[in-house]
Amino acid sequence: MPYGLPSTSSLRFAWRGAKWFLFLFLVLAPGCDRPRITTEFGTREMTLPHGQVIKAETMITTADLRRGLMFRTSLAPDHGMLFVHPGPGNYPYWMYQILIPLDIIWMDSDHRIIQIVQNAQPCKTDPNQCTQYYCTKPTNFVLELGGGMAKTYGLALGQTIDW
Repeated sequence: MPYGLPSTSSLRFAWRGAKWFLFLFLVLAPGCDRPRITTEFGTREMTLPHGQVIKAETMITTADLRRGLMFRTSLAPDHGMLFVHPGPGNYPYWMYQILIPLDIIWMDSDHRIIQIVQNAQPCKTDPNQCTQYYCTKPTNFVLELGGGMAKTYGLALGQTIDW
């Protein structure tokens, strides 16, 4: 064999190593992507008091509850986000890093609407200066819709949302 050329066994070894490298690259590389701002969440259909049906992404984990609709540039009229809290309480909501106006609807354990904030505006200042929205009564669930949609759907205190 001429000087400088690899032997057949060396080539087989190199090829085997290259296959393993390619395999590991294909398996691990997708996990190295930039973090995504939005991901696929579990959705559920919700029937509003006048029979309209919307699709709501459901937020249950602490991380989901904190992220909510941050960084979203739009929300379809027939879509929303449902926040499911671990138990009744006074959970504040704010509009920091929210890019679109929202309606915030608080519900009790029977899915009855107990408070509505309409057209809450995005907070574009220091987070310490963002308005915090609270419900006056303990709540289990909060539904966020695009700004103005609560009025469009005719939502009012005392009505029930089914899911």
